[in-house]
Formats: sequence, C-alpha cells, structure tokens
Amino acid sequence: MRVLATFTGAFALGIFLAQYLLPVSWLLPCGAAVFVLAFGRLLLRNDWGRRLLLVSVGLSFALGYDWLYIRQVQQPMEALTGTEAETVMTLCDYAIPTNYGAKATVRLEGLPGKAVYYGSSALLELEPGQTVTNLVQFQSAARIRDDDVTSFTSKGVFLLAYRRGEASYGAGTSDSPRWWPVRMGHAMQAMIWELFEDDTAGFLTAILTGDKSGLSVEGAAALSEAGLYHILAVSGMHCGFLMALVTYLTGKHRRRLTALCALPLLVFYAALTGGSPSVLRACVMLAFLLAAPLFRRDSDGPTALLAALFLILLANPFAAASISLQLSFAAMAGILFLTPRLYRLLMNGRKGNWVTRFLTAGFSATIGALVFTVPLSGWYFGTLTLISPLSNLLCLWAASGVFLLGLVTVLLGFFCLPLAKLLAVAPALLARYILAAAGMLAKIPYHAAYFANPYLKYWLIFAYLLFLVAWLRRKAPRRKYALAAILACLSLVLTIKLGEWRYNADLDAKILDVGQGQCVLLASDGDFTLVDCGSGNSWYGPGDTASQHLRAMGCWKLDRLILTHYDSDHVSGVRSLLARIDVDTLLVPELTDDGGAGDEILELARARGVAVRTVEEKTDIPLGRAVLTVFPPVGDGEDNEQGLSALASAGEKALLITGDMDSATERKLLDAYDLPDIDVLVAGHHGSKYSTSNDLLDALAPETACISVGSNRYGHPADETIRRLAEHGCAVYRTDMQGSIHLTLNRGD
Repeated sequence: MRVLATFTGAFALGIFLAQYLLPVSWLLPCGAAVFVLAFGRLLLRNDWGRRLLLVSVGLSFALGYDWLYIRQVQQPMEALTGTEAETVMTLCDYAIPTNYGAKATVRLEGLPGKAVYYGSSALLELEPGQTVTNLVQFQSAARIRDDDVTSFTSKGVFLLAYRRGEASYGAGTSDSPRWWPVRMGHAMQAMIWELFEDDTAGFLTAILTGDKSGLSVEGAAALSEAGLYHILAVSGMHCGFLMALVTYLTGKHRRRLTALCALPLLVFYAALTGGSPSVLRACVMLAFLLAAPLFRRDSDGPTALLAALFLILLANPFAAASISLQLSFAAMAGILFLTPRLYRLLMNGRKGNWVTRFLTAGFSATIGALVFTVPLSGWYFGTLTLISPLSNLLCLWAASGVFLLGLVTVLLGFFCLPLAKLLAVAPALLARYILAAAGMLAKIPYHAAYFANPYLKYWLIFAYLLFLVAWLRRKAPRRKYALAAILACLSLVLTIKLGEWRYNADLDAKILDVGQGQCVLLASDGDFTLVDCGSGNSWYGPGDTASQHLRAMGCWKLDRLILTHYDSDHVSGVRSLLARIDVDTLLVPELTDDGGAGDEILELARARGVAVRTVEEKTDIPLGRAVLTVFPPVGDGEDNEQGLSALASAGEKALLITGDMDSATERKLLDAYDLPDIDVLVAGHHGSKYSTSNDLLDALAPETACISVGSNRYGHPADETIRRLAEHGCAVYRTDMQGSIHLTLNRGD
C-alpha cells in the first residue's frame, strides 16, 4: 500500500474542497467530524481499514490546516484593507515597470504573507532584499471590485499596497545569500539580451528563466496556437534537461555523486526561476527519484507526484487555484498513468527501430499529457489545440537543444563574451526554427478547436465516454481504442461544422465578453466585420477572444476591422488579433492622438499588409446579405466625441454602435443623418450616464440594448442609464452578467 501517496492525496483533496467548495465557517466543523470518523476506521483491521484511516486523517488535517492558514495568514493581512499606514517592506524580486511607475512583490514587516507594492519608478533601481519605507494604502488582493483575483492569492500575495507620498529606501538584507538565485536569474536575463536579439532573446529568456515578458505578442500567439507554449513554462521538462546535463558530467552510474550535485542545483534553479508550482513539482519529484536509491528504495511516480502537491499546498493552500499548478500536475498525472500504457499498446510487443520508438514515445507522452489538461485548457483558455501531437514531435527535440546549448552559452558569456557570441549561433537557430514552425503550424486551418463553439464541450464529454467504454471492455484492446478514436474524430468534425452552421441569419451579431471594453462581431453569409477590440479578462485578452469566436464561426480571414476611436479599452487587443488572424481592411477615424496607440496600430497594420482606410464621410459597405454603414466623426473635443459609429442593417432590422460618444454627440449624429428605427443598440460608453440619452432612445426606439462592460471603477453601467432604457421598454443584456451575447437579425422577422 502506498501509505505516503494515500495520505498526501487525501490532504490535497481536502485542500481543493476547502478552496473551491466549502465556506470558511464550515472548515473546522467538517475537519473535526472527519477526524472523529477516522477513529471508527481503527475497528477495520485490514488494508481497506488502513486506507480509510489514512484518507480520513489526510482530509481532516487538510480542512483544519486550511482554516488555520486563513486565520493566521490571510485574515491578519486582509484586516488592513482600506487602511493607510507607514510600512517597511522588503523586496522579494526585481521591480517591473507599470504605466504609473513600478511594482514589486514585497514582504511587510510584522505580517506573514506577501503583498504587491505599487510605487514610483525608483523601484527599478533597487535590488531584492532592499527595504522601502512608505505610507501606503492597502487593498485586498483576493478580490478587486467584483472579480476574484486568484493569480495573487495563489502566489501567497494577500494585499496590494499603493504608494502615498515619498518613499525612503534602505539596504536591508540585499547582501544575503538568500537573494543569490534571484540576482543570478536577473544577470542571466541581461546576458541573454547581450547575446541574442528580438524574439530569439525573448524565447531564451523564457525557456531558461521562466520570464516570458520579453517574447513578442506575435511569437507568443504562434506558440500558443500551435500548442507549444508549454515549452516556455519552466517545469519538469526543463529540470529533466538540467538533470541530463548533470548526469552526463558526473557519470551515468555514479548515483551518489549525481544526487549530491543535482539536489542543490535543482533547489537553486527553482529559486532562480521564481518557484512556480510547475518547477517546484518537478524539483520535488526529481528529489524523490534521486534520493530513492540512496535509501535503497524504489522510486514511485504517483507517490512523488502527490508528495510534491502536498508540500506546495502545505506552503500555501491557496496555490490550489493556480492554473500553473493544475495544468502541471494534470499533465504529469497523465504521463505517469497513461503514457506507458499507450506506448505499449501502440508498439504491441514489437521493438521497432529508433525512429519508430522515438515517434511512438513522443506521441504517447503528448497524448498522456493532454488527457487531463484538455478540460482545464478549455475552461481557462477556451482552446483545444488539435495539432499538439505534431507540434511536439517537430519541436520538443529542438527545445532540449535550445535549453542546454543556451544555458552553456549564457554561463560562458560571464567568462568569455566573444566566444559565447560565437556559440550563441546554435541555440539561436534552434529557437528560430521553433518559432518558425509554430508560425506555420498556427496557419493550418482547423489546427485548433475553440469552446466559443457551444457544442464543443458536449463533444468533449462524448469523447471521454467513448474511451471510458473502450477501457471497460476487456477484449481486443487495439481494435476498441482505434474504433473510439475514429468515432471521436468523425464526431469532432461534425461538431466543428455544427458550430459554423449555426451562424446562418441575415445578420449575426456577437457582443463579446471582453471585460471593461468593447468588441462587437458582425457576420453575414461568410462576410465578417469586427468593431473595436479592447480590454480583456483575467486569463486572456480581447484579441484572443475575438479570434476564437471568429474561428469558431469558420472565419479564416477577417474582412474588416473598424476602430471607433483609439482608447485602450477599444484597441488594446488589436496587436494580438493581427497576430492570430489575417485582416483585409482597417477602417479608422482621422488620427487625433499624437504618438499614442493610434500611430502604433496604423504602423502595425501596414507592416502586416492590412489596407488602412480613414473614414471621412458616410460609407456604405456590403456585409453579406446585410449592409454596414460607417459614419464619420460628428463631434468635437476628446477622442470619444471624434470617433466612428456603425449601423448594420438587414432589411428593416438594424443594430447601432455608437462607441463612447456622449449625449451631445449623439444629438449631432441624429441631426447629421437620417437614422432608421433600430432593433438593437450597443449602449454608448459601456453604459455611462452621459451616453444613451433620451434623445437617442426617443428617435431610434430600440427594442434591445446590449452593454459591453466589466468590473470597473467608473460606475458603469450607471443606474441612470439602466433606468432610461427601462423607461423606453428596452430589454437589457450585459456582458458582465450574461457573458458574450449572440443576436440574430433576419429580414423576415
């Protein structure tokens, strides 16, 4: 019986229950109840009795520990929410720039957890371990306005601290060996940018140190679409590369020496890369693997995996909500439990040549890693990457070369820069190969399926049931799994086509849920227009969201992108959108901002071969079986009043988008153009009280109003706006409540 695995697995289950299902007030009573029940298991003096006892003890310990952690760590910190205090903070990492200065993860004097401090740009000059003394205002990191922010608490960050006034800085413990790994990682990043350039440098920085910020939007999009982004997430693969290098240097059969060298190196590397759950999981599992022979024990994969999960959750139970942790452990569980079985099934007892073994092993590992991660990827990112097996076969071998050669090159750079620059050619070529391969694979039609197709989740359930039925049947293993795979593939093709066929109205309109921003998709008879692309949510940006919906509708090239104006909440996703999908024409108002987002977007569009058209007069554009009318700016003053507006009409049915114009500009629009009665109004400026005026509602008499809005500090949508819409008999739909809104307009309705 795997005693350690049983206990640690029960503990992990208890933590996940506590984090996702049980209210805090229930934790201690439930833990006590389970603990009392555990003593009843002592009466069962057999293997099942011992298992039940271990499970009960693990569950009760987890529930009690989670309650204690909340009481001793989270609650004392969150008690400061809304207060101001002079605070001494120690930097845990190098600061990164923000729009208003810089931010850094810090430890607060006298408090157990961490915080993120938002200060001035002077933070960028500080080293980890230095102190900052400042009057700060505290805000909870667990919840900002209406949205849960799990990315903070899963990293042990429970407060956000905002600078009030001038700060003073001290040396603190910056000379302590504790900060050597972080400083080494920072030095490696600087050396990488000395040796490499552009996306090659960003790729090397990510694969060696875990910092993905240097990778361009285009490079990140290509890797993500091709199912290769996991290469950049420092995890077991990277630690395995490191272990292979250590084993080569120490000798294959010198296990004690390998363990003595590898264990401290793994600890140092985990600290250097930021200690993400994926790398901590890999380090703990490799430590078990290295230590087992020293204690004359066999290494056990499931025990090592669950022990790693136990240690991570013991350090911070809130890490259960980390996407990195969930994906990493789900992938490793699939590799441990399914990959060997799939390899044996495919090889069918044959030895085969090295090419066959390599291809089969790579395919088996990819499928094993995908089995448990696909539902998580669908839930968090809305994507099912179909081309992953091919992508991994083509690129994983190169990733190992990039890591090992890149690491040697960077370390050599500290001693002999000219020689390192010469050696850098090899990892640079491999990195370019991976990026180029990812770019080509991402261009293949149907390289991925998207959960914007509402039928895809049902297909996923069906596919899992197919293989479950095949597993339950005893006979003909190769034949039954082959049949299940064929049925799954055929039903997937049908599912994708069903998702495309559902958009068959004279005019389909989707107001996409992009948080506090706007992105409206119009489609008719295979003609696609996107109006604005800005803001984003917790997991991915508006460009990702828009491209997923477009692909789910069968669009492989966007006919036109219309930007009403250049505010960030209307254009922030344009770069990501252009990286994922080709665009034929960009329609924009005359540029009014000097050197801002507008210049960048126009330059990017021209570089990608997009025709740019400035709208200076009323323009009618055929849109499949509908007509799209784009109106030039009619207002004066800020960008909001000098933006475009758009009217999409299918017969007598019409939808109007006014951007962020205020009530005065709405009046000018009504005076300038003879607008028809409309069926749908996309409420102006996210439901601001200064837009969607009585004049507009009286003149156009919309039946439905859609408000594109997310968590915000502006009070959108305003109560006054909701009241005006109700008084005019409008049915109101909001993206922050209903998610993406799909409307159909037909001539005959």
